[in-house]
Amino acid sequence: MSQKRISEVKTTQRESGQEQRLFSFKATQWIWLGFGIIEVLIGLRVVLKLIAANPASPFAAFIYNVSDVFLFPFAGLVGTPASGGMVLEFSSIIAMLVYALLAWGLERIVWVSFYRPRGELVGVTQTTISEPDTVTKTTTRE
Repeated sequence: MSQKRISEVKTTQRESGQEQRLFSFKATQWIWLGFGIIEVLIGLRVVLKLIAANPASPFAAFIYNVSDVFLFPFAGLVGTPASGGMVLEFSSIIAMLVYALLAWGLERIVWVSFYRPRGELVGVTQTTISEPDTVTKTTTRE
């Protein structure tokens, strides 16, 4: 009489569409990160202009130069009030609103295009049976 004994039972679960959901989640995170960096740069520019920061300072010059690329489409859109060296750039504030709407729209397009709702869980059970003086057998069920 041979005695069989189970040495290991391993059950794993997979979800259909999990890779697509993960891709859509990561893609939307990258979109928000990219546009968030743009928003911070423009916001810093607005604050530096409001406090009349020295444009010859390396930090202020860096922020002004990098943010100029993103503010180019909005240059001269509205008047820019100034007083005693302090400047309020309304066009920069409008640009921040437009970039926020653009980020939201792009994120929604990616989400709607690639997101798939959760599917059924597929369970896989793997049982390893050890018999005395023989090789181990593995069976798999789905």
